Amino acid sequence: MAEAGIRELDVHGCTCVQAKTAIDAALRRAAAGVYRIRVIHGYSRGDAIREMVRREYGRHPKVRRLEVGLNPGATDLVLREY
Repeated sequence: MAEAGIRELDVHGCTCVQAKTAIDAALRRAAAGVYRIRVIHGYSRGDAIREMVRREYGRHPKVRRLEVGLNPGATDLVLREY
């Protein structure tokens, strides 16, 4: 379960195009209180979505930085500092 201010978006099982569409929509709809979007992309069935997330959103204008935690199946898009 996500904390307040963190939106979780589960895209594992999606294609890269579906995942990008869902992430773009989440970025557009992110309320003022949302400071990070945790993209759950999985890791055991290949790395196409993970690599797309890190490549496309590492330079996205709404994303300050990417954060990779201990869970290899998730990448956080940090929108602003908490």
